[in-house]
Amino acid sequence: MPVQTIPPRIRWAVELMDIQPNDQVLEIGCGPGAGAELICAKLETGKLFAIDRSESGVDRTKRRNQAYVDAGRLVVRQIDLATLRVPVKRLTKVFAFNVNLFWVRPCDDEVALLHERVVPGGAVYLFYDASRPDLVPNIVKKTSDALVKSGFRVSVVEQKAPAVIGIIGRR
Repeated sequence: MPVQTIPPRIRWAVELMDIQPNDQVLEIGCGPGAGAELICAKLETGKLFAIDRSESGVDRTKRRNQAYVDAGRLVVRQIDLATLRVPVKRLTKVFAFNVNLFWVRPCDDEVALLHERVVPGGAVYLFYDASRPDLVPNIVKKTSDALVKSGFRVSVVEQKAPAVIGIIGRR
C-alpha cells in the first residue's frame, strides 16, 4: 500500500491542538483519516473517537489507521454529531476540519452536546480551509456565535500558507 501523505493544513491544525498522550479526543468528520493518523500517533493511554456521516470516510479512516484500531487507541463510527452518544464521558479535545455544520445552519443541540462532554479546560478546535476569503468572516461569525451561545470562550487563529482559519472554543 502506498504511503499516504498528510496535507500541511491538517498537520498544522493537529500541531496547534497540542495532543497529549492521555487526551480523550473526538474527531467530527474523519474523512480519509489523515487527522486521525496524526492524533493517534501522539496518544498512549488516550483515545480518539472518530465519526463521519459517510460510510466511505469511515472505511478509509479504518483502513489507513488499522494499527491504531487494533491497539485500542482509535474507534471509528458512521454517525452524525446530532445523534451521537459519545462513549467517552469526558473529552479533552474535539477536532473538525471543514465541517460545515457549525456555520451553515443552527447547531444548538450539537454544540450543547460538546459543551456537556468537554471537560473544564478542554477545547473544541474547528478548522476551515480559508482559500475563499469572501467566506471567512461569515464562517468565523456564525461558528463563534454558536460556541459562545453554549458557554465556550472563543479565540480565532489563522495560518496564511496554506490558508486555514481555526475557531477554538475553550470550556
